[in-house]
Amino acid sequence: MLWKILLILLISMVPLIELRGAIPVAVGMELGLPEWLVLIIAIIGNIIPVPIIYLFARKFLEWGSGRKWKPLKSFCEFCLKKGEKAGQKLLKKAKSGVYFALFLFVAIPIPGTGAWTGTLAASILNLDFKKTILAITAGILVAGLIMLAVSLGFFKIIFGG
Repeated sequence: MLWKILLILLISMVPLIELRGAIPVAVGMELGLPEWLVLIIAIIGNIIPVPIIYLFARKFLEWGSGRKWKPLKSFCEFCLKKGEKAGQKLLKKAKSGVYFALFLFVAIPIPGTGAWTGTLAASILNLDFKKTILAITAGILVAGLIMLAVSLGFFKIIFGG
């Protein structure tokens, strides 16, 4: 059972995949874990990197974008541009409701949105740490519930149930 928990936890921590991928994988693999446990593990796995991203990602990306090693430089520049673009888009749409917009950005499980991108954008924009963590965590909870509902419905339709 421990490997099943670790699998869900680790998939949930992967950038761009997050719990949006972990929950469908866990449901599709029929790991034998209760759905509520899959949801909790995926949420925890998705939340774990958030404070680390907020506190250190921007510093690392700025450092890496100034390096000579091309793969590192390219990766860091890409992430900075993506975070800046997402942050500016968020600010334009949100104006004074930036934390609610951040919550929605993370909560709606579509490609390119999620805790990693939202946290990076918040970090680049120097948003308040506590408010950012609360908005991202709430978004993760909602995204997890949506993904669990969709995954259960999808696999029941495909495989009968």
